[in-house]
Amino acid sequence: MNKWPSLKQLHYLITLHETRHFSEAAEKCFVSQSTLSKGIQNLEELIGCPLYEKKDKKSPLVFTQAGELVVEHGRELLAKGQDLVELGYLCQGETMQGQLRVGCIPTIAPFLLCDLVQEVNARYPQLDLLLREDTTTNLLAALRQGSLDVLILALPVDIDGMHSCIVGQDPFKMIISRNQADQITAPIRYDDLPNESVFLLEREHCLTEHAVSACSLTEKEKINPFSATSLHTLVQMVANGLGTTFIPQMAIEHGLLDNQNLVIVDPPGQEAYRKIGLVWRPSTSRAQTFEQLAEVVSELL
Repeated sequence: MNKWPSLKQLHYLITLHETRHFSEAAEKCFVSQSTLSKGIQNLEELIGCPLYEKKDKKSPLVFTQAGELVVEHGRELLAKGQDLVELGYLCQGETMQGQLRVGCIPTIAPFLLCDLVQEVNARYPQLDLLLREDTTTNLLAALRQGSLDVLILALPVDIDGMHSCIVGQDPFKMIISRNQADQITAPIRYDDLPNESVFLLEREHCLTEHAVSACSLTEKEKINPFSATSLHTLVQMVANGLGTTFIPQMAIEHGLLDNQNLVIVDPPGQEAYRKIGLVWRPSTSRAQTFEQLAEVVSELL
């Protein structure tokens, strides 16, 4: 008779991989340290090789190559196990009930999630949204691992085989200080801007790539080497007369530029925008839930 690893054993191992500490992993799994250790030992015996290096307690916990592979595949199995459990909602016709773990990128979250929570609470009081704000890369990893159910992202981006649904468009605008705007002829042209006068977010924020592409900014010498960590930082840089930047329309509508002596102009060329979409695992059984959530987001946008 074949022996199979349990999802509980995989959960123990993955939690240990995240914490790198047995007592902390046991606490997160709500079991004793001996129970967690025994579960991981049984998993090692089943697989037939050590999953982490056995050193003294003071040394940092290091996973073997086999252990890293087991963690990687185990996360996928746990995600599919979660999808299997969620079949209960589908069988009962309760698509808008229970917990829903939603991830959203920082250039969307402050301008959408508050309205989304209020609207969902009003329409679907039995649906409990648990929110996480993070970069696109981290959110996609969490989705694959099953720690998130659905993401709200700016597209296009490589979603690695996940399903997606476009819910709206968010135009880009350029902002510039009023003093500088008086020195530039409208409509604005990149050739008229000084070198290193365009400020952007750090590369891990997908808004940078989307803005540069959508706004047809090809002159790299116009981009300042400084990278901001947030839209608020970009606004302050421009408000102090240091240059210009791209800001999504939804941020402007939610007051990001209020009480700032700034001028809003259209970027050069054709209409520039980013697409907003929902992304989820193809194996999920809650596609109907995400489609209904997409309708709500689309109306808010």
